[in-house]
Amino acid sequence: MPLYEHIVLARQDVSAQQVEELTNNLAEVLAQGGGKVTKNEYWGLKSLSYRIKKNRKAHYTLLNIDAPAAAVAEMERQMRINEDILRFLTVRVDELEEGPSAMMQKRDRDDDRPGGDRGGRPGGFDRGDRRPPRRF
Repeated sequence: MPLYEHIVLARQDVSAQQVEELTNNLAEVLAQGGGKVTKNEYWGLKSLSYRIKKNRKAHYTLLNIDAPAAAVAEMERQMRINEDILRFLTVRVDELEEGPSAMMQKRDRDDDRPGGDRGGRPGGFDRGDRRPPRRF
């Protein structure tokens, strides 16, 4: 069967538990069509780059799907009807990633750079020193 990665953005007004119920309903629709959800990751409530239907934030969820195209089409049809879903994207992939996705991996960016997350300051003085030392 074809493999898909599916991202769902749900309204900020719904709770995380309601988003979980929503994804379970989508999994049931896929199961009725002969498919299955191999991975379900809730990424949390995140800010949007721009407003979508008057929402500034959305609940993000990733689904890895192993299902026939007809089951995915039926799932997408039901998502278009649902008012709690702002956007969704389904992409066919050759193989599904094992383990946590890139969004779920913790990254330690602060350890790599000098000066914390802002990098080094020009002139060699820290932010606490407002002026460079006087030279006489």
